Amino acid sequence: MGAESGLWQCAGLRWSAQGPALVWRHPVQEERLSALPPGRTLAFTTGERRRCVGVRRSGRHTPCPVGAEVPGGAVSAQCGQCARLDRSHSVAADTIADDPRPYDVYLAWFAPGLAKVGITAAEREGVRLLEQAALSYALLGRGPLMAARRAEAVLGAALAVPDRFPYAAKRAARVPLPPRERRAAELAALHERARGLTGLPESLTIRTYLPVHHDEAFHLEGIRPGHALVELAAGRTVAGRVTAVAGPDVYLDAADGRPLLVDARQLAGWPLAAAAPDAPTTARTTAIRIPDQAPATEPLF
Repeated sequence: MGAESGLWQCAGLRWSAQGPALVWRHPVQEERLSALPPGRTLAFTTGERRRCVGVRRSGRHTPCPVGAEVPGGAVSAQCGQCARLDRSHSVAADTIADDPRPYDVYLAWFAPGLAKVGITAAEREGVRLLEQAALSYALLGRGPLMAARRAEAVLGAALAVPDRFPYAAKRAARVPLPPRERRAAELAALHERARGLTGLPESLTIRTYLPVHHDEAFHLEGIRPGHALVELAAGRTVAGRVTAVAGPDVYLDAADGRPLLVDARQLAGWPLAAAAPDAPTTARTTAIRIPDQAPATEPLF
């Protein structure tokens, strides 16, 4: 990881079929990954400044042209210029209309009464759902991008299922972990209603209901309640053992016994130096809010 001048910068967390891993970037050396299986020690001290991570597109990374500093507690690790560039060619931002790849339309389950509809490139094979911390999901159909977009809009309007909602609602609902049987039953009912709708594009191939559960990927079964959210700032240490990872959230048992949660979106951009596995955590922490209804101004994910 190195000192500030070494410029090993954490670029956040990346999911793949092999599991979650922290991403490291260096101006000279190649990008590296550090897997985060349960039981792994995660111990680091933040550097002096958090800087923009630039833009990653089609598997290639473009550094921030000015190395802009970004706020320590911000969810996004991009400066305004890089964020605008990212959104200028993004399916999520609806700024791509000519992508020839097939897209999947999915129904994702996060908590009772908390389901969403979305689309993802079929070639990603469900990784998008891991990134979003969906506890369970089912594919509804596959087709061209514009057909998938149309289906997403039809489902949202007809079933009152949103395409996004505040991330805090997802985080608060996963501990304790809702039973898999309940998730499967609610997804099945929603999938059946969706298949019966009129107005779905003819070019969308409807899929048979087949639920996918992320219990084994996230390891949330044994997570105890009461995790405190780490607030990252310059020169702060965090040390503990990984117990679970869901979406961008890394759950730790701290060296002093406290259950902690590190949001890897806020970890991105910091230069990190290795700390002793038994080092005391000096970063401030706050209780995880359990919203009745999260405000519309909260970051969406």
